[in-house]
Amino acid sequence: MRAVNQPIPKVDHKALVTGKAVYTNDLAPADCLIVKIVRSPHAHALIKEIDTARALIVPGIECVLTYKDCPDKRFTMAGQTYPEPSPYDRLILDERVRFVGDAVAIVAGNSEEAVLKAMKLIKVKYEVLEPVLDFRKAKDNPILVHPEDNWKSLCPVGADNQRNLCAHEVSEDGDIEAVLQSCDHVVDRVYHTKANQQAMMETFRTYTYMDTYGRLNIVSSTQVPFHIRRILANALDIPKSKVRVIKPRIGGGFGAKQTSVSEVYPALVTWKTGKPAKIVYTREESLTASSPRHEMEMHVRLGADKDGTIRGIDLYTLSNTGAFGEHGPTTVGLSGHKSIPLYGKTEAFRFTYDVVYTNVMSAGAYRGYGATQGIFAVESAVNEMADILGMDPTVLREKNMVREGQTMPAYYGEPANSCALDRCMERAKKMIGWDEKYPCRDMGNGKVRGVGVAMAMQGSGISAVDTASVAIKVNDDGFYSLLIGATDMGTGCDTILAQMAAECLGCEMKDIVVHGVDTDSSPYDCGSYASSTTYVTGMAVVKTCEALIEKICARGAQYLSCNIEDTEFDGQCVRNLKTGETIARAEIGNQVMCNNGEALSASEAFSSPISPPPFMVGMAEVEIDKETGKVEPIDYVAVVDCGTVINPNLARVQVEGGIAQGIGMALYEDIVYNKKGKNYSNSFMQYKIPSRLDVGDIRVEFESSYEPTGPFGAKSIGEIVINTPSPAISNAIQNAVGVIERELPITAEKVYWKMQE
Repeated sequence: MRAVNQPIPKVDHKALVTGKAVYTNDLAPADCLIVKIVRSPHAHALIKEIDTARALIVPGIECVLTYKDCPDKRFTMAGQTYPEPSPYDRLILDERVRFVGDAVAIVAGNSEEAVLKAMKLIKVKYEVLEPVLDFRKAKDNPILVHPEDNWKSLCPVGADNQRNLCAHEVSEDGDIEAVLQSCDHVVDRVYHTKANQQAMMETFRTYTYMDTYGRLNIVSSTQVPFHIRRILANALDIPKSKVRVIKPRIGGGFGAKQTSVSEVYPALVTWKTGKPAKIVYTREESLTASSPRHEMEMHVRLGADKDGTIRGIDLYTLSNTGAFGEHGPTTVGLSGHKSIPLYGKTEAFRFTYDVVYTNVMSAGAYRGYGATQGIFAVESAVNEMADILGMDPTVLREKNMVREGQTMPAYYGEPANSCALDRCMERAKKMIGWDEKYPCRDMGNGKVRGVGVAMAMQGSGISAVDTASVAIKVNDDGFYSLLIGATDMGTGCDTILAQMAAECLGCEMKDIVVHGVDTDSSPYDCGSYASSTTYVTGMAVVKTCEALIEKICARGAQYLSCNIEDTEFDGQCVRNLKTGETIARAEIGNQVMCNNGEALSASEAFSSPISPPPFMVGMAEVEIDKETGKVEPIDYVAVVDCGTVINPNLARVQVEGGIAQGIGMALYEDIVYNKKGKNYSNSFMQYKIPSRLDVGDIRVEFESSYEPTGPFGAKSIGEIVINTPSPAISNAIQNAVGVIERELPITAEKVYWKMQE
């Protein structure tokens, strides 16, 4: 192939390495209003009085907005396809504040100095209420996080605000109780993962202005431009036709920007004042009032016979959505539906979940989207079962893993059309030298090294939901414009979609100009999330190219005065197969600019009834200091089956980055609250993310399969890569020093005290 499966540089690589990439804050005019948020110091309270008089007379202050200035219309900030499963439980500003950091007032002024001064002069009188801080006690608690009457859930997800319940469901196949009762061994364990921050380098930021037609224009660092249009129209109670969203270059998202964290505040200011406005979240705000990963507690019961056959898995997940329900009903499903199906010999499974409201920062989307938490629990339980059986954990997995061609009852009954998980395991064992290193090696200096293993699967878009469309037009001289609605947030989707188009159209990459997202001109795309872009938008590219080639042949046949059945397009010219006469693509492009009644362009959409899962095996080698309990990552190997790899270079850095984030979740990252609900993890001094020095060696290889429903046989890769480090590192520690830690992060203190036990 000329373009697909080639390590082609990113289309924007020169701009990035020379510092010329243009981000949201670069586009905001110097004289636009500066917007900041006055935030609640209480986890749960009612606002009794707000005195803004002194703030309003500060020179340079344009407006101070409170809940009295906002529509009394509930909405969700979750960037999801309509109708959103997430409940409509927010107001732009509310009389009730629900976590420390919740928005109380919006201040806009001509300078940051004026705004900061005005914020200090706003006097708020609160009626402090008792908060619900422990998510284990939230369900059916007499203290309600959302007692309001106009709370509503658009989808039947088992939500009930009068029970602090954001979602509830039970799914099962077979008689799990009977199967577990007949198993020789049952592992019955509880695992706990805390919230994690995406920690992207570009914080949340948005710039808004009114155009000459009285429309609200939003320039924002977002993964979901089309969803932002709907969210803001709902929040402001204005027609969607009045909202236009433009996505510039994004400085990272990892799911955080699938939630409309910042957009609504400058939008309200601009809608009220008619003046351009911008908000730029500080790092503290991004760490304390954003959309981190959901904290989850998972109770796993896993049954196996003494020969190592895993026969049944029962999983109960309790998820903490925090003060609001963004992504609460949807993330939790992945904790079971992307972990249980890894084991193809089970006779029965049951997956139950509750998602509860509490008075802490609301959670949202983060790479892995719930699968990360569930895979930590189920894979750790499998490793504990291997220990009980006295089996090598890789052998236990080889005996039970899902294989190509199997149907996966716990994965909505979908088939594993493409699955190289067995080959991934074999290759990873060779890469790390498993047979020589398992279970551990004493290094003779008070340190011991252990190895651990985990498997993972994810998905490729949301089946029967996600929709993507693209448009391609032929220009003069025959170059192409590729119009997409998918959001490149550093992942390189602009590049891989152009690669697919170049492959289909038989042209060079330089012949394709990619146009980014503007909701006024881009074709609809649900956005960059759920590992959807390569698979869903990629198939839209393939369909569009096929349609366009037909039109090019038809136009070429017209100019060559022959039948379309007698033509062939080779990427450079249309040929009359009977006479050998040709007309170049460039000439066709020029001729359609004159005396033409039909545009030489095409646009197609794609949505899939299934979501083919990529698979992965990760193996970790760690070194533990037996005197201190310190865990040091030494080596991490990963073998990924993402179908056909579209761009090996971009795929590799996706895997390496995801593994580094997973190592951070496993060993370093911890959100800490005090007894009153204040988040102490409010800077990178307190919230430790790993540097290059903290992750050891990371080595990546790909084991290709061919997904028959994907573009060129491709599946996704963006999310699966974060899922294996936590259970693999936990297993490596278990094999090294016998310590089994079931709560993340696994710190030196936890390992030390368990070693003493």
